[in-house]
Amino acid sequence: MSTATKGARAAKSKSATPSARKISDAVYKAELFRLQTELVKLQEWVRHSGARLVILFEGRDGAGKGGTIMRITEYLNPRVARVAALPAPTDRERGQWYYQRYIAHLPAKGEIVLFDRSWYNRAGVEKVMGFCTPQEHALFLRQTPIFEQMLIDDGILLRKYWFSVSEAEQLRRFKARMKDPVRQWKLSPMDLESLYRWEDYSRAKDEMMVHTDTPISPWYVVESDIKKHARLNMIAHLLSTIEYHEVARPKVKLPKEPVVSGHYQRPPRELSTYVDDYAATLIEK
Repeated sequence: MSTATKGARAAKSKSATPSARKISDAVYKAELFRLQTELVKLQEWVRHSGARLVILFEGRDGAGKGGTIMRITEYLNPRVARVAALPAPTDRERGQWYYQRYIAHLPAKGEIVLFDRSWYNRAGVEKVMGFCTPQEHALFLRQTPIFEQMLIDDGILLRKYWFSVSEAEQLRRFKARMKDPVRQWKLSPMDLESLYRWEDYSRAKDEMMVHTDTPISPWYVVESDIKKHARLNMIAHLLSTIEYHEVARPKVKLPKEPVVSGHYQRPPRELSTYVDDYAATLIEK
């Protein structure tokens, strides 16, 4: 683990309380970039060592999971780190072993997979909305610790994060989405149900934690009423839990000038169809 991440170990405490004061934008941007630099180092270590890393993002709708995932993957190689955000299961998938469609997205050696919601759908939305039977839910709670034990025994690094948002903040974010033309798609009838079934989701989450917050596969709760704090806290914690190190990269020497032989003749521009210079219309005259 790099020196830059050792100080983040304090974030692992389950009793940690969020700060009441908000950090400045300048501090946030600087620290986020520093952590993203560490994430690139983690990625290269995963690729070089052949490690397999799985990160689960769970929590209520509007808790900030998607925004955190975007910041994590912003500078990562999509061939190494990819996001698995599965749609509702098909009729065929409903006839499979429940975990089967998630297993297909698990990483091979040298890969990172971030699950934007995961097999824990059965403990949350499926349980609350009646998309699974009580028997299927009970079986899930019994099998999941065994399933995760199998993943860990096989060498997969598994990290589970629950993003916790207050009822008032969730409602505020939903209202903001309704007014935002580029985020309205994020507000579905299912999201609205989460407002009216707040206590049902709370009970389902509590029951899930009782059965699946185990010593070998613990849940880490991220207080997310302040999105910027949540992102920094989660990323810093993730880095602190993995014994990665910086991997030496091959040195590349670039020429001082473009390498041109002078024997190539570019075809006339008229032979190609170019995209209109739309940007030029935005320049003030």
